[in-house]
Amino acid sequence: MFDQDFCDFLEYEICKAFNHSAGEQIKGFWCDGILLNHPDSSYTQEAINKNRQIQLKAFICKDGQSEYELTLKLGNKALSKFARNLDIKECIPNPEKQNWFEIDTKLNKMVIQLDEGYRLYHSKTTISKTNKYEH
Repeated sequence: MFDQDFCDFLEYEICKAFNHSAGEQIKGFWCDGILLNHPDSSYTQEAINKNRQIQLKAFICKDGQSEYELTLKLGNKALSKFARNLDIKECIPNPEKQNWFEIDTKLNKMVIQLDEGYRLYHSKTTISKTNKYEH
């Protein structure tokens, strides 16, 4: 289920992930909100099933006020739960692990991969020369 409760939960998980980050450029970052940033038609079950992702706006930075384009990519399990109107919070990866998101601090973009079981398996996150975190 994708609703404000999910967005609030994701906001706090992103903050926890930043706290656990090994990347010096995002240490001290936090998220101060996640909002829908497209017309309602972009968030229908049909649209999300077709695109396998959800586009949002997040307020991120050390002051929590820089506007970021946030893309949630839904893996098979997350998409299946979403299609059945089930809670997808459990598809948010463990915030103590670091390779579940990519962030580009120059372009103000963040991508998060959602999938059930993803909280269990992670590898090390590295920073590239473009300030983009990769795994």
